Amino acid sequence: MLAVLAAGGVAYGVVLRNTSLIVGMTVLCAALTQRLGGLWKWLPIALYALAFTATLVLVKTRLEPWSLLGALALILGLGLLSIREGSKARETEWLHDTVKALEEGSVKLGEARDAEAIIRAGIAILQNLRVAPHFAMVAYRRGTPMILAARGAFEPFIEQPIVPSDNDSRSVQADHWVAEEVLALLKRPQRKTQLVVNIYGRATQHLGLILLTREDREFEADEKSVVESFARFLGAQLGQVYAIRELRDANDLTLKALGLALEHRDDDTGGHTQRVMTLALRLAARLGWDDERLKAVRWGAYLHDLGKIAVPDAILHKRGPLDPNERASMQRHVTIGYDMLQDLHFLPAETLDLVRYHHERWDGGGYPSGLRGQDIPDAARLFSIIDVYDALVNARPYKPVWSRERALQELRRQSGSQFDPQFVDAFLRMMSEQDDAKLVR
Repeated sequence: MLAVLAAGGVAYGVVLRNTSLIVGMTVLCAALTQRLGGLWKWLPIALYALAFTATLVLVKTRLEPWSLLGALALILGLGLLSIREGSKARETEWLHDTVKALEEGSVKLGEARDAEAIIRAGIAILQNLRVAPHFAMVAYRRGTPMILAARGAFEPFIEQPIVPSDNDSRSVQADHWVAEEVLALLKRPQRKTQLVVNIYGRATQHLGLILLTREDREFEADEKSVVESFARFLGAQLGQVYAIRELRDANDLTLKALGLALEHRDDDTGGHTQRVMTLALRLAARLGWDDERLKAVRWGAYLHDLGKIAVPDAILHKRGPLDPNERASMQRHVTIGYDMLQDLHFLPAETLDLVRYHHERWDGGGYPSGLRGQDIPDAARLFSIIDVYDALVNARPYKPVWSRERALQELRRQSGSQFDPQFVDAFLRMMSEQDDAKLVR
């Protein structure tokens, strides 16, 4: 409304043939229309040109050079202001979009729980930043650089390993070399302007590269700064995930080594830990247990007999029945193992439950707590079947080897008394399907 009034003031200045009023109202109109953008910002210039021309016609005087110069200076000044204001508006809009993209992206990155999810979120952020139409994220998989995610012209090359194009001795992990090979996948017009940014995790841990290309102008300093900041944030998230993965792998290997070391003391034939772990994971997966529960079962299989480290060899390797005192000493291994693991705070509760309760019975006649039925934790109920089966089909100091068929028949007989009947049924079906698969082969 004010802009319209200012435009009317310009027209009124023409009627009055007042140059000062025309100039003043033109400047006011320019100030009011700059924020409107579009064609509105050019309205004051067109309005002044028309007013200046109309004034000359009405006054019917010869055009003075200084008057023409002043008019041109005013038009030029208004034009430059419009251009600069437009540039600032575009810059403000880009900054707003950038902040919004980073804010929304940071939430998605924070919610991501694995490297693949983080990379997907990272690619989405790059797309929302709209810095370049073509971009790729390169990381090392088993030592080989690969394009793990991309958009634009890079997209057809996702999951493609980057290999040397010649036979020289350059290192596969020389960043500049990898970048050159990835950029060479595009046609020259598509990579006229290039930006390569490293992704680092902890300290100097190099995790990969971000490559961006476009067909037109060079990347500006602000654009480079935004991409570099994003790469640092992405690297921090990926570095944390990789650190957790390395810690878990180290935990897994440590627990497995501990289980194998105990096995050599308890099992002359060897292989018990690996066998029960494999069968327990197969049965748990068949029952639809998720990855976290499978990990708990795996660790429990490694550690289930940890407490036997406190059982004397004379009892552990005794051939023949144990007397009451010896049996009580042997049964204490589950609580001893459970207590020994209390300081390992990374162990899930189901792992500890498996170690403590895998000798409980469905009918309540087991140890150490005499738990019954569903009160026995799932992981312990499942593992007890596997543990007994492996003990039956392999030699022990107190018994010879049973046949597979006899062992399965014993499990079926003890279903509903020693073992959870539903878990026994699932195990028997699993073993039967395994036999059928062997016959097919």
